[in-house]
Amino acid sequence: MSENIQNAVVDDPALWWKQAVVYQVYPRSFKDSTGSGLGDIAGVTSKVPYLKRLGVDAIWLSPFYPSQLADGGYDVDDYRNVDPKLGTMDDFDELARTAHQAGIKIVVDIVPNHSSNLHEWFQAALAAGPGSPERDRYIFRDGRGPNGDLPPTDWVASFGGPAWTRVDDGQWYLHMFTVEQPDWNWNNPEVRADFRKTLRFWLDHGADGFRVDVAHGLAKDLDRDDLDDWAIILPSLPSDGSHPLYDRDDVHEIYREWREVFNEYDPPAFAVAEAWVNPERQHLYASTDELGQVFNFEFAKTDWIRDDMHLAIEEGLDSARVSGSTATWVMSNHDVPRHASRYGLPQVPAASHHQIAKDWLLRNGGSYKEDRELGTRRARAAILMELALPGSAYIYQGEELGLFEVADIPWDQLEDPTAFHSARHQIEKGRDGCRVPLPWKSDDSDGTVGYGFSPALKVAGAGVAAEQAGEPAERPHLPQPAWYADLAADAQESDPDSMLSLYRRALDLRHRHMPQDTDLVWLDEDRASDKRDGADGRHGGVIAYRRSNGWASITNFGETPVELPAGEPLLASGALTEDGRLPQDTTVWLLLD
Repeated sequence: MSENIQNAVVDDPALWWKQAVVYQVYPRSFKDSTGSGLGDIAGVTSKVPYLKRLGVDAIWLSPFYPSQLADGGYDVDDYRNVDPKLGTMDDFDELARTAHQAGIKIVVDIVPNHSSNLHEWFQAALAAGPGSPERDRYIFRDGRGPNGDLPPTDWVASFGGPAWTRVDDGQWYLHMFTVEQPDWNWNNPEVRADFRKTLRFWLDHGADGFRVDVAHGLAKDLDRDDLDDWAIILPSLPSDGSHPLYDRDDVHEIYREWREVFNEYDPPAFAVAEAWVNPERQHLYASTDELGQVFNFEFAKTDWIRDDMHLAIEEGLDSARVSGSTATWVMSNHDVPRHASRYGLPQVPAASHHQIAKDWLLRNGGSYKEDRELGTRRARAAILMELALPGSAYIYQGEELGLFEVADIPWDQLEDPTAFHSARHQIEKGRDGCRVPLPWKSDDSDGTVGYGFSPALKVAGAGVAAEQAGEPAERPHLPQPAWYADLAADAQESDPDSMLSLYRRALDLRHRHMPQDTDLVWLDEDRASDKRDGADGRHGGVIAYRRSNGWASITNFGETPVELPAGEPLLASGALTEDGRLPQDTTVWLLLD
């Protein structure tokens, strides 16, 4: 056996987040309590018993703020309120109370890189004009050319189209995402102070921590001569912090200020950074002096290839050790195609340009062959491989049901800005395929709407006026496919072999067997892919490791069944062979002798 590659103990209850299972809720698509067709905060509260039984430690709420929904709620009109279409502050307070009574923490999504163009401060900036203190809160610049008719740079925004928009007085403002999302100027002390106020606001209302959107994008350097040599959309970022917009060293000054706020509370709050940066720099965000954790997105980017998965584990553990934190593991979220579909497609090296093409094809539907049986088998193996690892696991709503990407949403029913900023011949529909409202019931014979997503009749509340109560509920805001009936939560409740049952059993065992340290030892059974495993040698191999208490996880990627070490089987993602060996695309948990 190899040497330990981590050796730290996490035994302080205040550091619950270091070994937590965090369930991401995309509120508009989780549960509708009023019949508006949109999920809401009260809907999340109604499902706390479901999440308690599932076995999660925390709920991460994607943005629920007032928003015009130019980018799924990540265009925020007011950082210290709830969108009236989703509920009220009283609804949030009730959710926090209910979750805490169930032993579940609350993580709030905060969006500090940009606001909405309807935010009162941006409206004040437009009214005040060039050179004003109000305009300095955002990034305004004069244009190029004799009359300033050209944007300051030729950057293309993340969702397509220009990254600069001109206002009536001739200046241009930067928006790295949609035109409705102007970037904050984090050199402005008022901006910094207001976000500290926002952090305290949600912590005072019961939040236990934050997920930080575009955490690497806040600090910017636009006073340099080489801006046209850079781009907003890059395949990777430099490892020296030299990009003018992303992952600059001075962004960490901001998070050290945030840490001072977190430490005002008992226990101290934490945050996890969404930072798509060079792996060599991820650990900076997870420092104990800053946010505490950073997302490791390598599982979300990597196909079902043993060597790529193994490297993702090694790099994630190494980054966590350097930061003094614990690793995070993410296979799906609201921004990537669901992994049950990804694993059902032809698997390619992560660095291949075919990966990008495949994502485009997946989001179009009909242009690829999706083997759902294979994808499900691999998704079952993947979750066991992930949940035995030291650190925190982030689960995206619906993955516990084995949901696939809904890739064939009609163009005229899409909501994601990617679809509107891309030419249709490019066939990139965006991220709506993983944001379709969840199926809670296999049919609507009880009068519910959208596989139990909405009540039968409208109820006065979020998004529904009192005079509308009693009217038929609206259809879900994104169309649900017919195959949802087979994967609905109630259809899986009584099936011991369902994906939902596997998740429940796995999380229960994790809570009972997860040691409170971050040790991991590679077993003798762990081996790289081999030419004998497949024509190209990429699809074989084994990932096998054990924890300090003898809890072992073994995943077989190859065609040849694998002999298991002596021990007590705890759980397997699929049936073993008749002679007790581990077949392809299967994970088993053992307590080693």
